[in-house]
Amino acid sequence: MDAIVKNFPQPNRDSDRPSQQEAEEAVRVLLRWAGDDPTREGLIETPARVAKAYRELFAGYDMAPEDVLGRTFEEVAGYDDMVLVKDIPFYSHCEHHMVPIIGKAHVAYMPDGRVLGLSKIARVVEIYGRRLQTQETMTAQIARAIDDTLNPRGVAVMIEAEHMCMAMRGVQKQGSTTLTTTFTGTFKTEPADQARFMSMVRSR
Repeated sequence: MDAIVKNFPQPNRDSDRPSQQEAEEAVRVLLRWAGDDPTREGLIETPARVAKAYRELFAGYDMAPEDVLGRTFEEVAGYDDMVLVKDIPFYSHCEHHMVPIIGKAHVAYMPDGRVLGLSKIARVVEIYGRRLQTQETMTAQIARAIDDTLNPRGVAVMIEAEHMCMAMRGVQKQGSTTLTTTFTGTFKTEPADQARFMSMVRSR
């Protein structure tokens, strides 16, 4: 797993961030480059709105998965079978074109004495989704965060998403779905566990 994720980009430090004013001016430049007039009535407040929206859309840079996953539970009455949270919706942005990625994540792990609160898994998906991403990287990041924090017997992550960089530009193929997976531990070494994960994800 380390070989896959060791080169993951790290979030910017606050000291590296431009000011609000600089961010708004950058939006004005883009509006002019697109061919519009940022001083017209409908666009006067747009730079401030875009800067505010970007803070929300990319809030994952201000959140650390270890903070979310820090609390685990050991009182599980001996439960040691798969825990699966599926159909977790997320919205991200492609790091190549900065257009939306819309999809859902399915995350499972095999406990080894400790379990996570179920909402924590959804929060980890949100943290990595609210960053500029490739789907492949996001899939591995989620698996690594749970693996490193919980030390389970295995982690399985599947992401299904539509990329607006394919639907809105380039080949302009709407409705195509990209599927990525990452498996660690028993999900990687035991085909039966991997097959059961896939079957549970597909069951309705």
